[in-house]
Amino acid sequence: MSGDRIPIPGDYSVGEWLRGEGDDADVAVCTRVRFARNVQDYRFSTSMPNEEAAKLTEFLVAQLTQPGLREELRVRQVSELAELERRELLERHLISRELATAERPRAVAVNDRESVSVMVNEEDHIRTQVFACGHDIPEAYRRAEALDEQLMERVQFAFNEEFGFLTACPTNAGTGLRVSVMLHLPGLVWAEEIEKATTAAQKTNMAVRGLYGEGSRATGDFYQVSNQITLGRTEDQITGDVSSAVRSLVAWERKIRGALLSGEPRSRTLDRIYRALGTLERAHVLATEEALGCLSAVRFGVRQGLLAAPSIAKLNLALLLSQPAHLQRLCGGPLSAAERDERRATLIRQLVADD
Repeated sequence: MSGDRIPIPGDYSVGEWLRGEGDDADVAVCTRVRFARNVQDYRFSTSMPNEEAAKLTEFLVAQLTQPGLREELRVRQVSELAELERRELLERHLISRELATAERPRAVAVNDRESVSVMVNEEDHIRTQVFACGHDIPEAYRRAEALDEQLMERVQFAFNEEFGFLTACPTNAGTGLRVSVMLHLPGLVWAEEIEKATTAAQKTNMAVRGLYGEGSRATGDFYQVSNQITLGRTEDQITGDVSSAVRSLVAWERKIRGALLSGEPRSRTLDRIYRALGTLERAHVLATEEALGCLSAVRFGVRQGLLAAPSIAKLNLALLLSQPAHLQRLCGGPLSAAERDERRATLIRQLVADD
């Protein structure tokens, strides 16, 4: 079974966050802008009985699907999805772990390009997310703000003159704005300077998290950098703070990459990249973490012009499809851990060979 080809639709989309384009795309994978909002006169989601949660979800879904919004959204009732479907949405960054695992009535509304996702009855009643590939905070913010303003015309959000928008967690109060940029930082990791870099970011009130946000590990050398403070800061200040932190980390990563490819470190760096490529081309068993590590190293080589193939598009496709839920859905259903590792290796060998 491990040698069989895995059929992949020719028009398969990885979503906006993995398109591999945009400003600073050699380091910055994608930008996300998120607004947290709650509806006036409803309890917060985490303390809401199911009857009230169902009523709120129905109301908000009606507002999101009513004609006239700038973004055309398709709604899915998360509570009605199978576990693998929920996990697949999580792996695509369209829903959070909180929305995937909660038991109350809840939904998500997504546009066709997967550049907009609106979570209904997450920790807050509405969490609007807009994605832009690369480092493009202005574009993501422009679209998120436009959608937020349209929703405010339809829904009365909980707002206080002193504290701003009220949220379930006080750290989101005020603007309710969270701006994050996902960065690929193999240089800083390999040079053992990532802790220094994350500490420097945290000193400027930035949060540094793993591939899937809060509580996740930084697998594949991917890190999300976002603002920690929303209360007492304006939207312009928040977007400016995050952009400044991202520019510093991008410059730092590029400098380290140059150092790793010069002088004595060059041979070891090249060896690491080509060993990773060999593993992807020939391995018959690959666990998720090893696959992400090898994909990260090869991505480094491609971005630095050391490898002509596989393309970034193929690497991004391999990154997404090798995730557990995507892999199982692609293969037709649940697989044991051992079966997943075999099929993951088959999938990646196939993608690398086909490029």
